[in-house]
Order: sequence, then C-alpha cells, then structure tokens
Amino acid sequence: MTVEISQRRRREVIDALRRGTVPRNGLDVLAVGLDRFESAVDAELGTVIDGGSVFKAVRGEYGAGKTFFTRWLAERAKRRGLATAEVQISETETPLHRLETLYRRITENLTTEEFPPSALRPVLDNWMFTLEEEVLAAGAVAESDAKGLDTAVGELLEKRLGGIARTTPTFAAALRGYRTATAAGDVSTADGLAAWLGGQPNVAAAARRAAGVKGELDHFGAFGFLQGLLTVLRDCGHPGLLVVLDEVETLQRMRTDSRDKALNALRQLIDEIDSGRFPGLYLVITGTPPFFEGNQGAQRLPPLAQRLATDFTTEARFDNPRAVQIRLPGFTQDGLRELGVRVRDLFVAGSPDAARVAPSVDDAYLATLAQAVTGQLGGKVGIAPRVFLKKLVADVLDRVELHTDFDPRRHYQLTLGTSELTDVERNAAGLAVRSVDDIELDLP
Repeated sequence: MTVEISQRRRREVIDALRRGTVPRNGLDVLAVGLDRFESAVDAELGTVIDGGSVFKAVRGEYGAGKTFFTRWLAERAKRRGLATAEVQISETETPLHRLETLYRRITENLTTEEFPPSALRPVLDNWMFTLEEEVLAAGAVAESDAKGLDTAVGELLEKRLGGIARTTPTFAAALRGYRTATAAGDVSTADGLAAWLGGQPNVAAAARRAAGVKGELDHFGAFGFLQGLLTVLRDCGHPGLLVVLDEVETLQRMRTDSRDKALNALRQLIDEIDSGRFPGLYLVITGTPPFFEGNQGAQRLPPLAQRLATDFTTEARFDNPRAVQIRLPGFTQDGLRELGVRVRDLFVAGSPDAARVAPSVDDAYLATLAQAVTGQLGGKVGIAPRVFLKKLVADVLDRVELHTDFDPRRHYQLTLGTSELTDVERNAAGLAVRSVDDIELDLP
C-alpha cells in the first residue's frame, strides 16, 4: 500500500515511533486493519459537516490501538475542515462530571489543520475577519468607511449570535467585547476575554467588566459555551468539531459519588447530541471492555448502558462499524509484521542510503523481530505494537543507516528493560516488581 506523505510528516512519524509514542500526523501510512471502518466514519463525518451530530464509543483492550484509531480519525476530520480536540479523562485533572473543566480542556487542546493547540485564539480572529469579509462582499459598505464597516459587522455578529445570546448571553457578550478590544488595540482586555471564552478561571476583573460579564464559567453554562464555540467554528470555515474523550475507563477508579456523577454527565451528553443541541459535534469516547460491561462502569447506570448497548456476540469480522459502539480486536502476528513493513518502507523513503537499508531489514527479518517482541511480552501480540515499532526504528533501522557494517541478524539481540516499558508491558514480560501493595483488589 502506498500513501503519499510529505518529508516533514515522515520525520514526525518516525521520530514519534522512535520515542515510543503515537504520531499525531501521517497516520494513514500506519493504519493496518482500519479499512473496515473507513466508509462508516467518512459517512459520519459527512453527517457532521451537513449540520448533524454523532456519538461514537470505541472499545478495546490495552494495546488494541484506541489512541491510534482516534488520532487517525482526527487526521481524516481535519482534512475535511473540522477542528479537533483530544482530552484525557482523569479524576484530578479532567473529571468528566465537571463540564466546565471538560470545556476548558477542549479549548486548550483545540486543533485545526492550520493551527496546533490551542487554536482558539486564531479561530476567534479568523471568525472576526470572516464577518468583515462577508460584509464587504455584500457591497453595502466601502472598505474605507471604517465606522460604517464596524456598524455593519456588529449587526452581522448580532444576527449570527442570536440563538446563542438567548441561551448563553454571556458568551455572546464576551465575543462582542473581544471584537471591540481587538479593534481598539486593547491587547490585555482581548487576551483576558479570549481566556474567558476558553473557560479559563481567574480572568482579570477589568477584562470581564469591559465586556459586561461576571464570574466564571460553571457546570451549567458549559453546554452553552460549547454551542457558541461550534457556531464560531462553523462561521469561519470549520463545519464541525471532533472531540475525543480518551480513557473513560478511569471513571471506574473514582469515588462512588464522583463516578456516578460522571456516568450521568456522559449520559446527558449523549442525550443532548441526540436532541440536536450540538450541530457539527462528533463526540468519541474510548474505553476498555470492563468499562462498557462491568458493574463499576456503564452498567452501573442502566440508561447509559442502554444507549451504549451493542451486540458483540458474533465474530469480529461481522461487526457493524455503523453501530454506536465499535470494538478494536487488536493486532495479529500478521498485522504486526505488515505494520513493520510499512514503517520500514516509510523510513527507507527518507533515507539517503535506502539501497542498503531495505535489504538489511527485509520482510523475513521483520517477521522474526515481531515474533521475538511478542514472545518476550508473554505472547500477547495485542500489547506488542508500541515496543515493536520503537525497537524497529531506534535499535534496528537507525543503526543500519548509521553504521554500514551493522547487520541486525548478527549484531542485534532484543532486550527489554523495565524502565522502557509501561506497567502493562512489564507485567506481560514478567518484569514487574510485585509486593502486597501492588495487588489491585476488585471490591464491590
């Protein structure tokens, strides 16, 4: 399979794999086994672009590729003009039941094809520029008529924010204040109001006073702010927003009261999406099977369990990718080898010594290395991809390219150290140091 990719993105992908992390760009070249989902997710992206909204749950064991899948989806979304935001759910940093915190994390991680996180400020500026261009294109006001242009843009702003102003008047007021401060060159006020629109706490009182807004964003105002953000994105050329809530299984480890609130917040989010409150929103959550099936997860709240219910009793190859919940079965040994082939070819495409590197790391060697990594991880191929790719790039391909006499078959022996592995990988490799304090008890 040949996928076009720029030299910059090639370097980004290889560098990320060398560090043992999931690349943020160029993921199509690594997308082994995801072709079954392409048509369904592209249709869902089309629904969002047309003004609809979508909710999707992605389940898989550790190593099944949930983070890879969501970043692959985000890359497809950005190519179609959507903005994206990936948020890690955690009990202390981003508790799901604190919707104001969730909204703040979304704006902090907001990304577009043109701008990295946080893209909120460029989006706001682009929105104002778009309104001005629309007024000028109508021909009723000349560009030289500064006062008339300002008045016309203000009227258009009010028209666009009409619905938001009725439900969340403070968001609309802050946008007006931001535009006024920007036009006047009042940088500190504009900065403060941009932060306030992003849900940041502790914004200077002077900035809030300039826009006529009070206090900080709370739990009940978060949904209104999300509606406002979707409107601004749509007006400046981004037809939707993909939000990924990663690792929702962490809810199972929260205190009972916090867990119940978080599960109910998730149920509320799903219902609001179904009601059409968030046109242009594509919400994705990821979690392990115990979250979806266990008594400490979604099953704890029957209405949520009903909304997520999906039949997985058939073979995985017969799964429905259009369902509300999809499962990632993880890698097979053949899939791991194919992934190695793609990475090898990507590396070779940017190597000045490709003619020597490629034959030294041929398909047969990749199969051998994949089997060796899987073997040292207790035969659990599902958790092998990260370690396999890191070893392939940093220990094998780099050395073959840098040292002309390096032969991986003769000079390299696979070793795994505890410091380079995650807890799950250490357990699989039998390298974890165990004590009574390490034993997790699954108590009701």
